[in-house]
Amino acid sequence: MALPAQFRSIQHHLRTAQEHEKRDPVVTYYCRLYAMQTGMKLDSKTPECRKFLVKLMDQLESMKKEMSDNESISQEVVGNAHIENYALKLFLYADNEDRAGRFHKNMIKSFYTASLLLDVLSVFGELSEENIQHRKYARWKATYIHNCLKNGETPQPGPLGMDEDEEAGEFGAEGFSGLDPSHGGSFRGGPPSLSSEGQDHSSVPGPAPGIGFTPGPGSAPSGPPTTNYNNIHIPPGAHAPANTPAELPPPTGGVQLSPEDFTKAQKYCKYAGSALQYEDVSTAIQNLQKALKLLTTGKE
Repeated sequence: MALPAQFRSIQHHLRTAQEHEKRDPVVTYYCRLYAMQTGMKLDSKTPECRKFLVKLMDQLESMKKEMSDNESISQEVVGNAHIENYALKLFLYADNEDRAGRFHKNMIKSFYTASLLLDVLSVFGELSEENIQHRKYARWKATYIHNCLKNGETPQPGPLGMDEDEEAGEFGAEGFSGLDPSHGGSFRGGPPSLSSEGQDHSSVPGPAPGIGFTPGPGSAPSGPPTTNYNNIHIPPGAHAPANTPAELPPPTGGVQLSPEDFTKAQKYCKYAGSALQYEDVSTAIQNLQKALKLLTTGKE
């Protein structure tokens, strides 16, 4: 079924859902859930839009039944951790490639897909300020590097100055379908395979010719922008493992924990478990340390 023009802003979230159907159905489910929720806000009255949304709801209902025993679907906190860890893994892979001066299509797509998945996190509630910055930086970096390579220029590696209004709202996927399929699920050698080769994209129309980003008048994404953006927060574990555990005070019997504290500690443990699925030891350690500190001191 063709995507209504009113839903163009969610076409790449739906494409990401298609690309992960076999590789990671949890990502597919939440990308479609985000698309449905966003589509309802955009237009739920036009007949073609209603028809598209009903089909999307049917897909979601079917997936929910098929994966009813999957904690990432049945428990929101686990699903949140799954999507966030996956998005940050893509971000860190692309960021490391960028800082090392290795510019290629897989890295560009990793940056952009990370930004899409950070959009998807909004189905669990408001995005943290940290994730808002990650999303903005990843989307801008994808645009900047793409345009540099397209124009035959060499991008500047690492964090650069960035115009506050320069975050792009849409990114065409042209040239992204033939990425190197040799990357597996482990992040030791690269990101999860992002190749969409062999996928059926008939239900989601391709982008218009050329890159989908349209910079504002007078802006030049291929050159260094003006506003300094060097304070972008890169998550722990991006460049080195956390090999020194945080110092924690000894347990005290007088700590009074609230129900919210127990919920937060459980959340950190869930995050740690999700990180271990991706062999991300440093993130797992960090979250377990947070849980321990909360349980032993009553403070984060």
